[in-house]
Amino acid sequence: MGDMLIEEPKESTFEVPGMLQTSFNKLFEFLQKEILCDVVIQTGNKAIKCHRNVLASCSPYFQAMFTSSLAESKQNVITIGDIDEITMEMLIKFAYTAKVDLNASNAQALLHASSVLQFDCLAQACCDFMSSQLHPTNCLGIRELAQRFGQLSLVKKSDSYTKYNFRKIIVEDEFISISAKHLEEIISSEDLFVDNEVEVYEAVMLWVKHDVNKRKDLLPKLLAKVRLPLLPLAYLRMYVESDSLVRKNLECRDLLDEARHYQMWQVSHLPTAHLPVTERTRPRKSYAGVIFCVGGRGMNGNPFSSIEFYSWFHNKWIKLKDMSTSRRHVGCVSAKGKIYAVGGFANDTHLSSAEQFDPATNKWSELASMSIPRRGLGLCSMGGPIYAVGGLDNTLFYSIVERYDINADVWSVVSSMNCARGGVAVVKLKGLMYALGGNSGSVSLKTCEVYDPHLDKWTFISSMNQCRAGAGAVVVDGFIYVIGGFENNVPLNSVEKYDPDSNKWSFVSPMKVGRGGVGAAALGRYIYAIGGHNATHYLNTVEIYDVQNDRWKSGPVISDYRAGAGVTWCSMGSELLKKLVENCSKNSKEESFE
Repeated sequence: MGDMLIEEPKESTFEVPGMLQTSFNKLFEFLQKEILCDVVIQTGNKAIKCHRNVLASCSPYFQAMFTSSLAESKQNVITIGDIDEITMEMLIKFAYTAKVDLNASNAQALLHASSVLQFDCLAQACCDFMSSQLHPTNCLGIRELAQRFGQLSLVKKSDSYTKYNFRKIIVEDEFISISAKHLEEIISSEDLFVDNEVEVYEAVMLWVKHDVNKRKDLLPKLLAKVRLPLLPLAYLRMYVESDSLVRKNLECRDLLDEARHYQMWQVSHLPTAHLPVTERTRPRKSYAGVIFCVGGRGMNGNPFSSIEFYSWFHNKWIKLKDMSTSRRHVGCVSAKGKIYAVGGFANDTHLSSAEQFDPATNKWSELASMSIPRRGLGLCSMGGPIYAVGGLDNTLFYSIVERYDINADVWSVVSSMNCARGGVAVVKLKGLMYALGGNSGSVSLKTCEVYDPHLDKWTFISSMNQCRAGAGAVVVDGFIYVIGGFENNVPLNSVEKYDPDSNKWSFVSPMKVGRGGVGAAALGRYIYAIGGHNATHYLNTVEIYDVQNDRWKSGPVISDYRAGAGVTWCSMGSELLKKLVENCSKNSKEESFE
């Protein structure tokens, strides 16, 4: 029997489901019946008997109070001011039940109480509720409250709502009562959703003139955040220059001089070096325009009819209605708020046809055709007419240039380039049109030329440092940037910058990836290099170049892998942008941006 040892029992865990909840239910019953209570919370005329352990378990504030050497830890009655009786009762009830009914009448008081007494989960619930109730009539007040109590998530949501609904908010009573610091923060943001800078200027003047004697000295600091150089010249002269508050202040007059100088540069032939470039000369995201990416071809080699556009404000690409014709190596440009797609290649056929897209109706319409079918042409808007430059077919490279009259829907031929160019990049700068690189036969070109529409004449300018065809080209701050392309079928990641004053090219920072057949467009101080081909794959990636800091970063990808697409910038009002984005978001079951 001595060798028959009894084995020790194995460890076993016993758990009663729901006992924790039952225990708290019993504690809540003790609260209601004032059983075993060991502290009284006094607020106003209300004395609430409760349990230290329960309050300490829910609130770091009460935990510190009851467990420290402070006098309150030994007191039976704790007096708390600045919180009303009903709110304190709701807060203590929440500590026992983890429930509270939030509504518009009590959320503000509960946020105050839960922030002060460190009921953090309840404070977050109040913030979430109040963020769902944001409205043009209350968002500024909610933001002030959130900042006072250190609720940064609600501050951020209120700020986002304010910027997106700025045009509605400035007509509400809350707006004229905000602090100068808060107004300055709002109008400093490039995310302010406005149609133009006039709306920002008028909002500032409305706020200042509401209490002009106290606020007139704040005007220079506020106007420094308004992008006066981007106001229409007529408005600048008629309303800003004539305002007595602006005229009588030297700092305001300096800002006005900067705006005039910028406007003069825009309409004159002053050297690029004289262009004043500051944050005030950069558009805000809402009126900086959008980028369209049209046609091209992808992994299966077939041409696309699809188009998508990029909203800088929303930082995403959104698909729109397809073209009526698939097109690769298509010429694309915007004029007067519409998109023009011309030529290209599809179904073993070179195209001379053209079509126009109206973002306001989300519809394409057919236009008159060019005289010569071709792909790889450059398309350029010169303020009125559109020019179709160069291109190629299966046997020929073209130097021809055709001019399209938008109003008459008629094409005509103007002077040809000095050199045939297929896959040519074209841009407009100060009334002149530049044709950059391209192919002639099997050879990529580095030569460039400029067209003066008044003289109907092409003139060679300095050649680029590198041969390239199928490159992207944009203008920023009076300089031309040429991005990527192919050098004799080798994709390039190099980028060159042209100074029209010195007639010289220089390299800037290269892209991370070589991109032939790349599309390019500019928004503000940023250049977008979109899609392309890297010798092995079609690309859906986007790189963004910051001209101010000479640095590339990755951007949001396009929907389709594509090269040889038509890419163009297009102006678009904020209301149309909002309508397009929200309609497309509903169709794709995505959330609204508001």
